[in-house]
Amino acid sequence: MSDWQPKIIAFLCNWCSYGAADLAGVSRFKQPPFIRIIRVPCSGRMNPKFIIQALRKGADGVWVSGCHPGDCHYIAGNYYARRKFALLKNLLEYVGIEPERIHFSWISSAEATKFAKVAEEVVEAVKSVGPARRLVKREAEVE
Repeated sequence: MSDWQPKIIAFLCNWCSYGAADLAGVSRFKQPPFIRIIRVPCSGRMNPKFIIQALRKGADGVWVSGCHPGDCHYIAGNYYARRKFALLKNLLEYVGIEPERIHFSWISSAEATKFAKVAEEVVEAVKSVGPARRLVKREAEVE
């Protein structure tokens, strides 16, 4: 397991966190290569099913990041996201998914340094719990 590398899906707000990721890349900040970014219009638009599906399809961790509270381009989207994901994280923990696999953050488009730092923290947290077990068995395992 020493050569195991996590698969992490990051859902980033188009207006803030995605901009921070872009700025971190342009600034050539060191970032872990295990994160796959999906740009979403707003963190409030994120459906919890997206997170569950990412885990079902083999992701070892999921990271959702949006605008700071009060700075959402869609007024209150990040407040909705915060409520949804607090509940989802509790539900996933109840069904046996380690809380270290799900991360939520606020990062503005000017915070490239913070983006790189949080990315490292997310990877380390997911690595600490190891590979995720599948939420559903593959068809070959069922037969």
